[in-house]
Amino acid sequence: MILFLQSVRFLGFIILLLMLPVADALSVEAEELKMQPTGLFSVDFTETNLSELRRFYSARDYRPVWLTPKQKLLPLNIALTFIATAEEEGLDSRDYQLQQLKQLELRVDETTDAWIELELRTTHALLTLIHDLHSGRLSASTVDPDWHIPQSPFDAVAFLLEAVTSDNLHQLLNELPPKKLSYQLLKQTLARYRELENNQLTQIHIPDAPVIHPDTTHALIPLIRRRMAQAYVIDGFAEYNITQSQSLHYNDELVAAIKAFQMQHGLNADGVIGKNTAQALNTALAWKIRQLRLNMERLRWLPRDLDERYLLVNIAGFRLTTVERGEHVLDMRIIVGRDYRSTPSFSSHVSHVILNPYWNVPASIARKDLLPKQKKDPTYFSREGIKIYSGYDYDAAALDPESIDWHAINKGFPYVLRQDPGAKNALGTIKFIFSNPFDIYLHDTPSKSLFQSDIRTFSSGCIRLEKPLLLAEFTLNEQNLLTQLISQIDSGKTSRINLPEPLPIYLVYITVWVDNSQRVHFSPDIYGRDERALNFAGW
Repeated sequence: MILFLQSVRFLGFIILLLMLPVADALSVEAEELKMQPTGLFSVDFTETNLSELRRFYSARDYRPVWLTPKQKLLPLNIALTFIATAEEEGLDSRDYQLQQLKQLELRVDETTDAWIELELRTTHALLTLIHDLHSGRLSASTVDPDWHIPQSPFDAVAFLLEAVTSDNLHQLLNELPPKKLSYQLLKQTLARYRELENNQLTQIHIPDAPVIHPDTTHALIPLIRRRMAQAYVIDGFAEYNITQSQSLHYNDELVAAIKAFQMQHGLNADGVIGKNTAQALNTALAWKIRQLRLNMERLRWLPRDLDERYLLVNIAGFRLTTVERGEHVLDMRIIVGRDYRSTPSFSSHVSHVILNPYWNVPASIARKDLLPKQKKDPTYFSREGIKIYSGYDYDAAALDPESIDWHAINKGFPYVLRQDPGAKNALGTIKFIFSNPFDIYLHDTPSKSLFQSDIRTFSSGCIRLEKPLLLAEFTLNEQNLLTQLISQIDSGKTSRINLPEPLPIYLVYITVWVDNSQRVHFSPDIYGRDERALNFAGW
C-alpha cells in the first residue's frame, strides 16, 4: 500500500516527464529527478531502497550522475564495468541488474523514461554492490545463527556521494573489496576454478576401497596417480606433479603427493588413503567453487581491521593462528565442540591466563557426561579428583561421594562439581580467559593423542590447544617466558597472570583459508554451516 501511494503521489511528476521531447532528455538534467524521483519505479524498490535514493539525490540537488551532456557516457561505463566485477568477488551480477542496465543503455536515446530508469537503477545497483562488498551480501546471523560477530555498519550513500564528486570514481570503487591477502588469494582461486569448470574439466572419481597404506600395492594406484596429476592442474602444488605409470606400488613419490593433498584438505598428513582422504579426492570442483564464494562472503563479514596483534581460531579448520603485523607467528592444531555442542563464531579480548586451573564443571556436562560415569563406577569422582559441593561456595566442606545415592538422580543435578588441578584435570595446566556469553575459553588438555585425529570435534564447546605454553608466551607478549611459566606450573599452585593489554580474539567458521605459505586449504563442513548458508543464499 505504501509503495502504491508513493506511485500515485508522483503521478503528476511522471506525466510531466513523459511530455518532454526525447531530444531534451539529457539536457534537462536535474528537473527529471527533482520532487522525489523514485515514484516512477517504486514498485521495484523496497522502502530502504527508496530512502537511500532520496538521500543520495537530495544531497546532489537532484542532479543526475551517469548521463549528462558534459560527461556523456564515461561515468555510466565506469559504473557498469564495476557492477560486472561482482562475479569476480563471488557475488551474482543478477543481484545488481547488470543485464537489465545494459538493455536500458541501448534505449537511452529512445525515451525520456528509459534515461530516468537507467539513472535510478544504476544508482540503486551501485549502492547495493558497494554495501555488499564492504559488509557482505548476506545477513550473517540469518544464514548462520551461530555467527555472533556483528557486520561492520557502512554508509553506502555517503561513500557513493564522495566517489562521484571526486576525480577518482574508478579507483574508489575498486578499493571496496577486502585487500587482505587471504581474500585476494581466494578470489584468484575462484577465477581459476571457474575457468577449469568452463573448460569442462572432468574430475577423476576414486571408487570405494579398503584403506591403502604406503609401500603396498593396490589396483587403484594408477588411477590415484592420474587424480594427483589432475590436482596439479587444478592447484599447481609442486608435490602433485608426479610421474605417471601403471605400477600398482604405492611409492614414496605418490605418498608425498597424498600427504600434501591431505594437508591441503584439513586431514592428518599420514599418507594413508582412507575414507576421509578418498572423500576429499572426490569432492567436486563445483562444490569447492560454492565454498570459495561463501568464505569470501565470510571474510567480508569480518571487520576490516582485526588489530595489529590478535588470535584467529578457525573452528572448521581445527586451527589457531597468532597474527602480528599481518604475519602468522604461531600455528597449532585445536580441538573444538562436538556436533551437539558446536563452538559458535564470536569475537572478544583475552584478558588473563590461569595456571593450574580448577575445572568448574558446567551443570549440563555434570548431568549428561559425568553422572553416568559415576553411576557406573562409584570411585570415578574420587579417582579423577572431582569434588562435590552443595553450592558454589568452594570454601565449604566438600561432600563425600559415597554418602550420595547417585542412582536416585534422574532429572536435573542438585550438586556442583569442581575438579582439582593436576595431571587429570580436563583443562590441563593452563587456560585463557576472554569474556563471552557462551562460557567458552581456550585451554590445555591431558588428551594429547586426540590431536592426531582428522576430525577433531571432541570438546564441549571450548577450544583445546596443541601448544598452550607457546600461546601463553605470545599472549603475554614477553620473550623467554617459557622457563618461568613451567616453573610456576610445576609449583602446583593456581595463579592468575593478567595480560599487559587485552588481546583481540576471533573465533570463526572458515572452510576455505590461506596458510602462511599462501596456499589455499579446504576444511570439512563439520557442522553443516556451509550447506545451510549456501542453501539460504541460493549459491
